[in-house]
Amino acid sequence: MTDLSLSGPVPEVAEDGVWLACIECGETYAPFEEPTYECDACGSLLEVRYDEYHDFDSVAGEGVWRYAPALPVDDGVTIEEGNTPLYEAPSIEAAVDVADLRIKHEGMNPTGSFKDRGMTVGVRVAERIGVGRLACASTGNTSAALSAYGARANKETLVLLPEGNVAAGKLAQASLHGATMLEVEGNFDDCLDIVSELADRGEVYLLNSLNPFRLEGQKTIGLEIIEQFRDQTGSLPDRIVLPVGNAGNTAALHKAFRELVAAGAIEEAEVPTLTGVQAAGAAPMVEAIENGWDSVTRWEDVETRATAIRIGEPVNAPKAIPAIRQTGGTAVAVEDEEITAAQRELAQDGIGVEPASAASVAGLRKLREAGEITADEQVVCLTTGHLLKDPDAAAEAGNDPTTVPNDVDAVLDAAGD
Repeated sequence: MTDLSLSGPVPEVAEDGVWLACIECGETYAPFEEPTYECDACGSLLEVRYDEYHDFDSVAGEGVWRYAPALPVDDGVTIEEGNTPLYEAPSIEAAVDVADLRIKHEGMNPTGSFKDRGMTVGVRVAERIGVGRLACASTGNTSAALSAYGARANKETLVLLPEGNVAAGKLAQASLHGATMLEVEGNFDDCLDIVSELADRGEVYLLNSLNPFRLEGQKTIGLEIIEQFRDQTGSLPDRIVLPVGNAGNTAALHKAFRELVAAGAIEEAEVPTLTGVQAAGAAPMVEAIENGWDSVTRWEDVETRATAIRIGEPVNAPKAIPAIRQTGGTAVAVEDEEITAAQRELAQDGIGVEPASAASVAGLRKLREAGEITADEQVVCLTTGHLLKDPDAAAEAGNDPTTVPNDVDAVLDAAGD
């Protein structure tokens, strides 16, 4: 049975008050002796645990490393990630009819996505363990972030990408930051299978969200949401709606809230409801939630224009499914057309996101129309990547330019004046 309890004695393997624990059998591991991704005893996922948990009301600073007491290392390979804005979205708030709506825009991180939060922690841990080559499988954003942070740390970086299925902006980032890029004749899940085997052979240090240290950086999204929402509104959000690809953020936000409860910073009853959104063409988590399953069944064929969440087997499902259920949440699938419509809606409120990000707003609208989200709720939608990550999708969703003669009156006529 999945055990996400944070209580219990500190094991002998702990180092600086930090250790790894299996979420299924409870086996514990030293955190920094060697690369460890899954439990040797039962093959399940690992989670980082601490000897104490913290409230941050009196902690100075900003960004991910403001929360250093809640992280496994004291500092990171940093490019000043975190401290992303929590925007109001008045047009969408009125259209969907909820009490309050905010957009947590993770596209405002240094490489344009939330992945930077995980990499600042993960790459520092890699340095501490003493590994050489870093690697990931990616739909694009992970490769961009790992390439940038690997370059910052002067580490060799290998990224595996599904052939022909990565947006141009993300490819450009990985290329410019100097990563070795290999396009695999398969989908993301095939890429992850390969890079996981390379990690098992000791050839690379894996920095996909299977790595428990990466999720520690990502949990700072949840810590920031709690603090920012409370500062802006005087209360806490009732619900957080987020896109689901590999389900790392769902797991990470839940861990952030569990730690705040353990620290006495919030009450159990104040933990926001977590609601996951997937594209209809890649929705194994939704299938599992709707059917009451404890695990996902891999979708071999996945397709959606929201390339960042085009994933058929979310590796963090064993953490994310309990996260949704324990917070009273749900999961919903949205069509590509609904995602594009939400991308346009966000743009009308001045918030530019890539398609996968807009899935959260599309899911909010769908669940609101179905009555599963009520009008009195205060909601945060997480948007995970910047508009320019996928410029082709943005251009397709937007207006086409009109060619006019080189003449002032022709310009005024075309502009409708």
